[in-house]
Amino acid sequence: MQLLWIIAALLLFIIQIASIIILEYRRSNKAIAWLIILFLFPIFGFLLYYFVAKEYFCHRTLRRKKNRHWESFKSDLIHRCKQRIAIDMVEETVCQEDNLHALLKNMPSIPITACNETTIYAEGEQAFEAMLESIAGARHHIHIEFYIIRDDNLGTRFERLLIRKAQEGVQVRLLYDGFGSRRLGKAFLKRLQDAGVETGCFFPPVAAFFDKRLNYRNHRKIVVVDGKIGFLGGLNIGDEYLGKDPAFGYWRDTHFSMKGDAVLWIQYTFLTDWYLVKEQIITDSVYYPVQESQGREFVQIVKSGPDETILELIFSLIVSAKKRLYIETPYFVPDPGILLALKTAVISGIDVRIIIPDVPDKKIVYYASLSYVQELLQAGARFYCYQKGFLHSKVIISDNLACSGSANMDIRSFCGQFELNAVFFDGKVIDRLVQDFFRDLSLSQEILLPEFEKRPGIQKMKEVFARLLSPLF
Repeated sequence: MQLLWIIAALLLFIIQIASIIILEYRRSNKAIAWLIILFLFPIFGFLLYYFVAKEYFCHRTLRRKKNRHWESFKSDLIHRCKQRIAIDMVEETVCQEDNLHALLKNMPSIPITACNETTIYAEGEQAFEAMLESIAGARHHIHIEFYIIRDDNLGTRFERLLIRKAQEGVQVRLLYDGFGSRRLGKAFLKRLQDAGVETGCFFPPVAAFFDKRLNYRNHRKIVVVDGKIGFLGGLNIGDEYLGKDPAFGYWRDTHFSMKGDAVLWIQYTFLTDWYLVKEQIITDSVYYPVQESQGREFVQIVKSGPDETILELIFSLIVSAKKRLYIETPYFVPDPGILLALKTAVISGIDVRIIIPDVPDKKIVYYASLSYVQELLQAGARFYCYQKGFLHSKVIISDNLACSGSANMDIRSFCGQFELNAVFFDGKVIDRLVQDFFRDLSLSQEILLPEFEKRPGIQKMKEVFARLLSPLF
């Protein structure tokens, strides 16, 4: 009898292994990670896989939300933006005919927009003050979407201002991610709702778990005021983003405010997310006003998620570089294609420099990041650890183009999270981002290969284990 139980358990285990291999045969890295979890936790591991590893396209409810109305509206918006691009405004940068520019011009999601003005914020205090000032001046609507919202001092400032604007008759809509803002109390939301603020939770954790979509998180950070000014970047709403968390100290981030046609697409991103959560179609022209900006910057908003990944763009930025490739990221977990592209860039003689934090906020991700350092150092890349505090900035500079926003240089951001980035073509914006990069470089310590190879064996073991599980981060 005991032998039969052993045989049954063994058969069940084999079936679980076979299921993962069959379902993940297209994603071998994830298959290996899940098999490791299954071997470590035989029953629990498969249950975890069942609830969190389901492909995004398998969700019928999500597929139904791909409304034709949005596609028609997007086509009209694209046509409208193209009408605003005068022939004499088209700069040589946008018209280059290399593979990267061809990709950017032919991306199916959002086109290159003109008539933009961009302001860059390298610190949270400046960015938040600009957001709060813009919100205070709102006359018609305020749209806010963040991965993390905290009920702390900074969160209270936003809360009180949003309540005041709602009481003044301004339409206020707030979206937050169910997982990232899981600690946000009901009292905070109730105070907003009682004042007339509409709120929405992107995939509430419990419902998302049983609907097998817990693994898909909305990592975007958006503020749109009256459809005329938009904010995006790496900051969430919380005191730590002001450098007030003793565990991290100074918080280095990159955030942007924009005026011009790019704002229309930040707005479009928010309202499609609002539709996904609330099933409300909002396409009235008052939310997409004619932009008053007389700027001459070209900007492309890049909306990505499990159904429209940013991976192709990141890969193209790397392989198209001819002279320089500068990367800042809090999490460095490249997939095999990105890793090969970086090695190829280094071997080709391109100046590849990567800044990562010296102080980790997630140790397993930190060890996974370090596992990629040695082989890239051996290839000739240069790595630096930021020393002043925590580096949360997400920037890629490839020759005379830059990409920045909410997406990290990791597999989750590439394929599993809803992100919002911007590609910048304007020389002044690029120059400012390069200046910020070299300022961060001066506050960083370079990782030298001979010293790095001497790290303790226990750390190397942690790196190996973290790297094996990295496709699931």
